[in-house]
Amino acid sequence: MWQGRACPAPALGRSVQAMHTIYRAQNLFDAHLVKDALEAEGIPAFIAGEYLTGAVGQLPAMDYIAVMVPESSLALASGIVGEVEAQLSEARLAIDEIGDLPDGPQLMPC
Repeated sequence: MWQGRACPAPALGRSVQAMHTIYRAQNLFDAHLVKDALEAEGIPAFIAGEYLTGAVGQLPAMDYIAVMVPESSLALASGIVGEVEAQLSEARLAIDEIGDLPDGPQLMPC
């Protein structure tokens, strides 16, 4: 696309920063939870590989999905990602303790 030409310069008043992987997600749900938590704190975030999961069909997408942040936000972002990872671990442990739930509609006592 840019054959033989230099990339366009950033718009006035904007700088270009390298993006760094802050989190490798097991699935899109986890990636979006991390991205939303980062953006809620004012940190711009990007999910790399979000659309690659469709390319592998029914197989689990291993190591394709990553959440990325600008270099200037790495320190703050790592603390937020750590908090989200802890919450995800707690939730997974709670689900494991419950065990298998029966399929189908459940009757709730009134």
